[in-house]
Amino acid sequence: MLIAGQIIVSIVLIALVLVQDRTSGLSGVFGGAGATPYQTRRGLEKTIYWATIVAAALFAILAILNLVI
Repeated sequence: MLIAGQIIVSIVLIALVLVQDRTSGLSGVFGGAGATPYQTRRGLEKTIYWATIVAAALFAILAILNLVI
């Protein structure tokens, strides 16, 4: 059951990372658009950002639980 949950969360995490804007994070440093280094996330971009953090935390928790159990 944990493995299936981890697979589903990993697919969601991959999708969320791919949907994010290319200028956010380190990709902007290495040839992304010339935006300011600090920009405020608004609307859908902010939701995707926080959903990525939640999915990554959930993935880590499931991985640790999978090791313990």
